[in-house]
Amino acid sequence: MSRLQKIFISGLVAFLPIALSIYVIGAGIGIMENLFGNFLRQILPDGAYIPGFGFLATIALILFLGFLVDNFVTATFFRRVQEKLREVPLIKIVYSPLRDLMNLFAKGQEQQTMQKVVLVHFTKSHSVLGLVTRESFNDLELKMILPTNRIAVYIPMSYGLGGYTVLVNKSDVEAVDMPIEKAMSLALTGWIKTDTEPKK
Repeated sequence: MSRLQKIFISGLVAFLPIALSIYVIGAGIGIMENLFGNFLRQILPDGAYIPGFGFLATIALILFLGFLVDNFVTATFFRRVQEKLREVPLIKIVYSPLRDLMNLFAKGQEQQTMQKVVLVHFTKSHSVLGLVTRESFNDLELKMILPTNRIAVYIPMSYGLGGYTVLVNKSDVEAVDMPIEKAMSLALTGWIKTDTEPKK
């Protein structure tokens, strides 16, 4: 590989993560801006709308809903609304998974204490890295058909978003002293070793 190719690849490795991060953040802000931006443009006088009002209005709505959900008086009402949404045939297919996903991120470290990185030993010579997502099935109907020694382990896929969940025996997993973020990074990149420092 020529010197110019090495310089280009080094620049590409430095540029792409930054560019993609900026793109994702910008796309997220754009979505939030458009949620109420078009509505505000219609109700405000001509020339009164300033780009960014839609984004600020979305942030204000999120904070307002957060206040209502945490408020003792209105929390019960919102909880009942959420329960009803989980019962609507078409809506529950989309709402329930999204709600559970948001709860996973919202609980942060509290939720992560229930997770751990493990190696799942499928055979004596084949193991995969995964995350324990559930160690009890008492709240599910599956508890009647699953052995008590089963746990749920999420196996992330390499080079893509997604993965699959396996229900395995506790004796088939081995705890790994590794942060969840590091485990996800290894899985997503296919465990490819990258040099953290340029070669001299």
